[in-house]
Amino acid sequence: MRKIMIAVTIMLCSIFCIIFIKKDYKNLKKGNNMNNKSIEEIEQYILNISSYEAKAQVTIKSNKTTNTYIIKQSYAKDDNAYRQEVLEPENIKGVTFSYDGQNLKIENTKLNLSKIYNNYEYLGDNNLTLKSFIDDYSKSNKKSIYEENDTVILETEVLNGNKYQCYKTLYISKSTGLPTKLEVKDINKDTLVYILYNEIEINNLQKEDVLAFKLEGINEEI
Repeated sequence: MRKIMIAVTIMLCSIFCIIFIKKDYKNLKKGNNMNNKSIEEIEQYILNISSYEAKAQVTIKSNKTTNTYIIKQSYAKDDNAYRQEVLEPENIKGVTFSYDGQNLKIENTKLNLSKIYNNYEYLGDNNLTLKSFIDDYSKSNKKSIYEENDTVILETEVLNGNKYQCYKTLYISKSTGLPTKLEVKDINKDTLVYILYNEIEINNLQKEDVLAFKLEGINEEI
């Protein structure tokens, strides 16, 4: 009888363990991937981003040179608050651009210099920002969305008349819903800007998290 009771107890414990493991797995699957979302739902998720923070490798090509940078970006939809910091190469490490919706601050932390431009009209066509792609994609009537393997691809033709930024393509992981890379192409469809998102978080920032500087009393030239 004792052996029977032990066997029954072990069996019941095993059943409970299986139930809880399956439940936790379902919760984990639901919370950490978007495989059950359509590509249109993922598209809307990206277009409705309220904030993001990213570490990215940026490659910029010109006629004669190709330069690669490692940058950190943060953005909050409130007042279009934006901050970009150069992490590499070493000679310009620490150069940052911060915008609070009205004033632009440029600083070089290595040289302890900064400059503030009051009532600055923000240039929304900054090709290094995810926001720029979202704006261009939303406004354009020449765009497409499709899926390749585990990637959702958004393509758009830019309507700003600039021959150096005529086409943009954003690649999104379908399993996570997160952008993986962004390409900007010229009129000949040659890639001039290539951004690889090494790390990115979406919708976890407030304006105050993006901007950690005070505008009063700082007006030195860089």
